[in-house]
Amino acid sequence: MFELFKSGGLLMWPILACSVVAISIICERMWTLNKRAVTPRNLTEQISTMIERREFDPNKIRIIRESSPLGRILAAGMVNSFHGREVMKDAIEESGRHVVHEMEKYLNSLGTIAAITPLLGLLGTVIGMIKVFSAITAFGVGDPTILAGGISEALITTAAGLSVGIPSLMFYRYFRGRVNALTVDMEQEAIRLVEVMQGEREQVGPARGNLHRVS
Repeated sequence: MFELFKSGGLLMWPILACSVVAISIICERMWTLNKRAVTPRNLTEQISTMIERREFDPNKIRIIRESSPLGRILAAGMVNSFHGREVMKDAIEESGRHVVHEMEKYLNSLGTIAAITPLLGLLGTVIGMIKVFSAITAFGVGDPTILAGGISEALITTAAGLSVGIPSLMFYRYFRGRVNALTVDMEQEAIRLVEVMQGEREQVGPARGNLHRVS
């Protein structure tokens, strides 16, 4: 296997580095963007029960804030609920922007890897073909073994670049979709909290990467 890797030339090293980074990001995001960890079930119901029982104290709000990303958003609304509807909504939106930004962490890096690894493979192909034509110019086409090295390098780097780029692109799209879905869930929970604490139905716009105005 190492001989095959070595025959791909120097560009196999950056491709290998990209693959290690991509795998690390994919594993980390799979763990971080788990639905149960981001939007725990029945959290809003627990908050409603807490408010009804008049257990609305700073210590419990701190526990909610530290429990999950959704908890951060709801806690921001709870802390500012006594300052009126607009202040509460602004606090939810601001906290939501930070939470969504954290959920998108490393995704740009994964998208970059998905874009550059096929190009690195293509560059390896070009370098390999240059070596082939240089060998043809120097020795002619009589001995195929002279051409084999350049052709092998061209094919191996292309295959390696695509093998890293294709899964990286798939997971990049998957995580983008997951972030959007989780954002919608958090918007809905934020609306429910406003209903509970302010007593009126709030409207929300479509999710486009962050929590929108709840008005």
